[in-house]
Amino acid sequence: MLKYFFIFASFFLLQSDAIEEMSWSEGYRLSWADFKGTPNPDTDAVAVTASGITFSYSINKFRSNQKIQGFKTLVKAFFYPEHSWCKSEEVDPHVLGHEQLHFDITELHARIFRQKIAEVKLHQDLANTLQNIHKNIEADLATMQNNYDTESNYSINVEGQKKWKDSIVLRLKALEKFKSKG
Repeated sequence: MLKYFFIFASFFLLQSDAIEEMSWSEGYRLSWADFKGTPNPDTDAVAVTASGITFSYSINKFRSNQKIQGFKTLVKAFFYPEHSWCKSEEVDPHVLGHEQLHFDITELHARIFRQKIAEVKLHQDLANTLQNIHKNIEADLATMQNNYDTESNYSINVEGQKKWKDSIVLRLKALEKFKSKG
């Protein structure tokens, strides 16, 4: 049996050699102490959350005929403290809630990704299928993050912010069986 192993990592900022990461956890809420990056003075933004999904998979094939006999995947939602920042004199708990929801949206897409993987049937072009699911999830995640910022006006629109929070809470609950494991 041959085993192929691939790793994909994507997030909003470029990856350095050693990057600190925090896995999404249902019992942990971000605090301003988690935002360790240097604030950008050239923007009106008061905080930035760098989060993303990492994805790896292995495919097992029979040595004799190269037919796929199984596969394993790992999908994780991460927060990157060193690439996340805040202007401490301008932030408050409301803004922190906005930033937490960015991380929760990342977890939502990790769950959607796991759900889609669970529906995949074995076939010879499995690697391309998994890579295409990953590509589509990343695109959907970026679109949702942008829509969230636009519709909440970066947390300024309190009603829009609440609408998004309520929606994400419900969607996370609906996909609870696909949640990140610590």
